[in-house]
Amino acid sequence: MAIRYELIKVCKQSGARLGKLYTPHGTIETPIFMPVGTQATVKAMTPEELTEVNSQIILSNTYHLYLRPGHKLIERAGGLHKFMNWDRPILTDSGGFQVFSLGPLREISEEGVEFRSHIDGSKHFIGPEKAVDIQNSLGADIMMVFDECVSYPAEYDYVRASLERTTRWAERCKEAHNNTENQALFGIIQGGIYEDLRKQSAEEIIGLDFPGYAIGGLSVGEPKQLMYEILDSTVPLMPEDKPRYLMGVGSTDDLIEGTIRGIDMFDCVLPTRIARNGTAMTSQGRVVIKNSVHTESFEPLDPECDCYTCRNYTRAYLRHLFKANEILGLRLFTYHNLYFLLGLMKNIRQAIKKDCLLDYRDEFFRKYGHKL
Repeated sequence: MAIRYELIKVCKQSGARLGKLYTPHGTIETPIFMPVGTQATVKAMTPEELTEVNSQIILSNTYHLYLRPGHKLIERAGGLHKFMNWDRPILTDSGGFQVFSLGPLREISEEGVEFRSHIDGSKHFIGPEKAVDIQNSLGADIMMVFDECVSYPAEYDYVRASLERTTRWAERCKEAHNNTENQALFGIIQGGIYEDLRKQSAEEIIGLDFPGYAIGGLSVGEPKQLMYEILDSTVPLMPEDKPRYLMGVGSTDDLIEGTIRGIDMFDCVLPTRIARNGTAMTSQGRVVIKNSVHTESFEPLDPECDCYTCRNYTRAYLRHLFKANEILGLRLFTYHNLYFLLGLMKNIRQAIKKDCLLDYRDEFFRKYGHKL
């Protein structure tokens, strides 16, 4: 097997899991957040800076790398790790979410999805076998099966038909995957907001015996409480001896609440995207640096943070960078947000170890401004 999950401890207070995920490119301490490097780069960050902020694993996007520069070119370059100069683990998504988000530019069939490129309008086709072939060429440590991520809201009958097709696609992905010693293929549980369909999908996907499982189709516009209810009913169905991955989630409250419900892995573009817009995640809540209140503030972005940005620059200077459209501002905010979020995950792991994650959540929410 390309990967192995070790359950280290379960928090007595919350039920959250502390674990280790062993991969060909290193060991990951879980629960963990994965920064998103869509096009073989985490925007505004060098690989060395990602190491500095202690990113244990990053995610790259199959759809985008297939279109540009092409998976075969990356394969000839020695694989994604060598191509982007990153020697730690990489997870690649299947491209399903991106393909299905194209709306009228794509057409779904039993074989797969025909779509037009968002870059030049050219026609392409990705099915389960193609998605696996692309990811095999990229050489990621963890690959995802090709699935359909339904929108919210979606009709019950459509969601049921979609998840059943996703199961058939998962079977085809597993059959097409031929590099099991170096790359792990994770299954994805779908089913929308319907508890019985989530149960059906979980039984079908887990029955295929993948080395890890993801929960897809959440954080797509549904109320947070509804997402938590789906997690409450779905996570207990998942094996205890394999990693559990909640796709597309990255806000501070969702990371904590997801961990409490037994999730081990998360990813999202949120921290890097809002950084480029001048919003920082801090221990006291979000800071919008463009607001005039920061014009003459010579305090650090976050007084409790010891990242490079907070050690060296004031809010006044950072605001100046954004108002002047200087690239350095985007870089410094991205660095800080990733450092902050990965630090949050480290604190969560420590709280699990000490059996006090619920206490940590309450204190964090009080300072951050989240409602309990």
